[in-house]
Amino acid sequence: MTIVLSRPGVDELIGAVNALRAWQDDRTPLQLHPGDLGWAWALGAERLAAAVRTWSTGGRIVAVGYLDGPDVLRLTTAPDLRQDGDLARRLRADLDDPERGVLPPGKVGVEIPHGALLREVLLEKGWHPDEPWTPLRRDLTEPVRDCGLRIEVAGPETAGVRTAVHRSAFGGPKFTEEVWHVLAAGPVYADARCLIGYDDRDNAVAAATVWSAGPGKPGLLEPMGVHADHRGHGYGTAISVAAAAALRELGASSALVSTPSSNTTAVAAYRAAGYVPSPERLDVGRAA
Repeated sequence: MTIVLSRPGVDELIGAVNALRAWQDDRTPLQLHPGDLGWAWALGAERLAAAVRTWSTGGRIVAVGYLDGPDVLRLTTAPDLRQDGDLARRLRADLDDPERGVLPPGKVGVEIPHGALLREVLLEKGWHPDEPWTPLRRDLTEPVRDCGLRIEVAGPETAGVRTAVHRSAFGGPKFTEEVWHVLAAGPVYADARCLIGYDDRDNAVAAATVWSAGPGKPGLLEPMGVHADHRGHGYGTAISVAAAAALRELGASSALVSTPSSNTTAVAAYRAAGYVPSPERLDVGRAA
């Protein structure tokens, strides 16, 4: 089959999002999710489009990649083609050739879903297992218990509170109120919620954003953070429970989250919130 590599324009991003929506299922607990592109929409549509690559055949998108930083590509494929040799070899050729504009030369890492032949093809060509991640999943068949915090869905009036918690939790200045408005104006955010958790003294202690992929499909928790002044009280677990409840209200079949396996504190918080770890998944890396 003829496979075409493309850099989608801003008006074509929704096609990549829709492909990702269609590919989500509970059998693949860690793959690129429409919510990942939704969160990245905070950069602005032009910058996001510059970081996205698609592969198509016969007018159908069969793979989507997102450069999540200068040397990390998050890549997933249509489930029915995960074991297709033609697609795996074409992806490998594009990843290895810097002139094709998918990856820069030198040291890089690629996230690949379980069951994709591409992993084996890259390892055979000298790539190596890289950073381990722990995916976790919470089934949403049954109602979710109260989390113990007062939960507010962030809107234009409380965007400053939401972003202040995030900046404190992650120690970076970039997620401002203005950036939140860009995020919320993106088309993917129509199926998302930003949650703020307040303690019994009305302090904003934790925040999270959840992303639905549609009814009956797994939703994503990304990101979750606890205000630096309020750590050690179980608020990360509480807001993760609230995230599961919000996704259930949106019709999600399950709540998914993933974190580097080295972040044992986050893994413990998610487990305490009822998220069950799946087998560890390794990125695939290329040396400098």
